[in-house]
Amino acid sequence: MAHTTTNTHTTMTFPWMATIGRYFAAIGKGLVFMGESSSRFRKLEKLQALSDAELAKRGMKREDIVRVVFADSFWM
Repeated sequence: MAHTTTNTHTTMTFPWMATIGRYFAAIGKGLVFMGESSSRFRKLEKLQALSDAELAKRGMKREDIVRVVFADSFWM
């Protein structure tokens, strides 16, 4: 029989490292929020939610979605 533990207790030798970690985690969350609130991200999600048949009606394939959404900002 196997036993699994999901709660572990660790003692941190350097408590200031937790503060630095929280700082960088907050920056990361902010960047994710900025990216997800952009109009390009919403358009990307909308196109990804379409079926392959609906994409074909628009003359697109699933692998073309990112290229279409970011066509004017990246050279691909």
